[in-house]
Amino acid sequence: MAEEAKIRSVGETPADKRRGGDVRTLLSPKTVGSTSGFMGVATIGASDWIAEHYHPYSEEFIYVVRGTITARLEGTPHELQAGQALLIPKDTKHRLANEGDEEAFIVFHLGPLAPRPDMGHVDTEQRTEAEAPAAKPS
Repeated sequence: MAEEAKIRSVGETPADKRRGGDVRTLLSPKTVGSTSGFMGVATIGASDWIAEHYHPYSEEFIYVVRGTITARLEGTPHELQAGQALLIPKDTKHRLANEGDEEAFIVFHLGPLAPRPDMGHVDTEQRTEAEAPAAKPS
């Protein structure tokens, strides 16, 4: 019997802001029982960034839906605009920054999965509350 399709929306997915940006993992072993990788979205506000990290077991695919980001891979900047995609090889330190004035929105996918979730992501930079960009008045 074929597996049932699983649908998740951004609105029902909690935001993870620990490393910067607003990261939401939509499809993962925990949320839908995926076995080959996981997928999500991130919103990165103007002057915000997702702290540097790497994935020892996974390649990461990034697609910029809206805005512009600078992906620093091992310190080398790569500017990505809406409609462009990037492959980040496994074990590559990367930091995703929005150096512009407009919000950026990206889709990411990682695969294959690490043997355990706690082995899949290694932080190489820590963010503090003081480093977060100031909220703009409405």
